[in-house]
Amino acid sequence: MSAREFNFDGLVGPSHNYAGLSFGNVASFNNVKSASNPKLAALQGLAKMRALAARGFGQALLPPQDRPNFRLLRSIGFTGTDAEVLAKAAKESPVILACAYSASPMWTANAATVSPSADSTDGRLHFTAANLNNKLHRAFEHVQSARALRAIFKDEKHFAVHDALPGTPAFGDEGAANHTRLCKDHGSAGVEMFVYGRTEFDASASAPKKFPARQTLEASQAVARLHGLSAERTVYIQQNPDVIDQGVFHNDVIGVGNANALFYHEQAFADEAGALDQLRRAMAGVGADLNAIRVDTAKVPVADAVASYLFNSQLLSKSDGKMALVIPQECQEVASVAAYLEGLVASGSAIDELIHFDLRQSMRNGGGPACLRLRVALTDAEAAAMHQGVVMNETLYHTLVAWVEKHYRDRLEPADLADPQLAIEVHNALEELSRILGLPGLYD
Repeated sequence: MSAREFNFDGLVGPSHNYAGLSFGNVASFNNVKSASNPKLAALQGLAKMRALAARGFGQALLPPQDRPNFRLLRSIGFTGTDAEVLAKAAKESPVILACAYSASPMWTANAATVSPSADSTDGRLHFTAANLNNKLHRAFEHVQSARALRAIFKDEKHFAVHDALPGTPAFGDEGAANHTRLCKDHGSAGVEMFVYGRTEFDASASAPKKFPARQTLEASQAVARLHGLSAERTVYIQQNPDVIDQGVFHNDVIGVGNANALFYHEQAFADEAGALDQLRRAMAGVGADLNAIRVDTAKVPVADAVASYLFNSQLLSKSDGKMALVIPQECQEVASVAAYLEGLVASGSAIDELIHFDLRQSMRNGGGPACLRLRVALTDAEAAAMHQGVVMNETLYHTLVAWVEKHYRDRLEPADLADPQLAIEVHNALEELSRILGLPGLYD
C-alpha cells in the first residue's frame, strides 16, 4: 500500500525563552538566560514549513502547549491567584518558574514515538506520547501531547494514541528522537530501530558518566509492545555512552534515517558493527538493502557534529528517488561540516541536495530541523481521516504569520517570566490559535 510521509513541525509558542534547563544539551546550556525573540523563532519555523510544503513534501504542524504550566506550580505548593503564584515562584524558585514556562514542546520529535500501520499487527497507525521524565520542564508535556494527537488523529479505525509510559526512571522515554524507521518505501513494512542510552535492570551494562542517558531499553521495548511490532523487524541498539557525554543527548543528534538510508556518525553506537549487522538482517526481511552513509570522525569530529547539528537534519525522499538533507545554517559555518557536505553531494550518494534554513532561535535553545518535526507516514485513507486544519498551505501560512505578528513579543528576558501580563498574552494567543486550526477546546 502506498503512503506519504508528513512532517508535523512544532509551532513555536509565545513563551519561547532560553532558560538552559536541559542538562546534557550543550547548545541549550551555552545560551542560558540570554534574551530570546519568540516572534522571530515562530516565523523562522513557519518559513521552513511553508518552503517544504511548497516543494511537495507532506507538511503539517502541532500546536504549542499552554504556558505557564499552572498545574505544575500549584501542585508543588504555590498558591493564590495566577499573579500571586507567578510572583511567589519568581521569588522562591525562578528555576521552577522557568520550567513552568518551558517552550520545549516546540520540538515535536520528543512528543511521541510513531509506528505506521504497515508495521503494526492491528493495521493502525500508533502513537505513544513520550513521558520525558528525565527533565522536570518536560515531564508534564505528555498530557497535552496526547490530547493534541487525539484531537488530530481521532478516528480510532485508523489511529491509536497511547498514553505515556509510567513516569519512573526504568521507563525513561524520549519519543522519536531515539527512534528511526527504515524501509523500502513509506507504505511497505519497515524496520523500527530503537536507540537506548542505558538499561535499567542490568547494573553491568555500560552507561555515560557525565550526562544522563535519557532513553532506556525497557521503555523502547514497552513502546514496541504497545504498537504491536514484529520482533523480526524491531531492532534495539545502544547509543555510544561516550558521545552522550559529549553532548549527544538524543540519537537524532548523531544519526538520521530515511527509507533505506542511515546517515550516521562513526561514534554513534556502542557497537557499530553489531548495529549494522542487526539492521541489515532485519531489512533483508522486508526486501530492502541498508544504505549506510557513515561520517568518519577524522572528517567531522563529534564536537563539530554537535556544534552544527549536522545529524539533527531532516532527510527527505524526493520524487526522483534521491534524498534532500534539510540542514540548519550552522552547518555552513563549521568548516569541517561544510567541507564534508560539499563532498557528500558531489559523491553520487543517495543525498544529492542540501536545503538550508535559518533556525537560529531554535538552535540556540538546543534543537535543529529534526527536533522540530515528528514524522508520520500516512496512507491516503489515513491522511483523509486526520484533522485537516493543521496541514500547511499558503492560506494557513499567511494566517499564522499574521497571528504571530499580532500576539508575540520580539524580546523575552528571563525576568519577564514573572510578568502576569505575559501569561495572559500567551493564553489569549492560544485561544485564537485553536479557532484558526479548528481545534476548539484544545486548551480547556
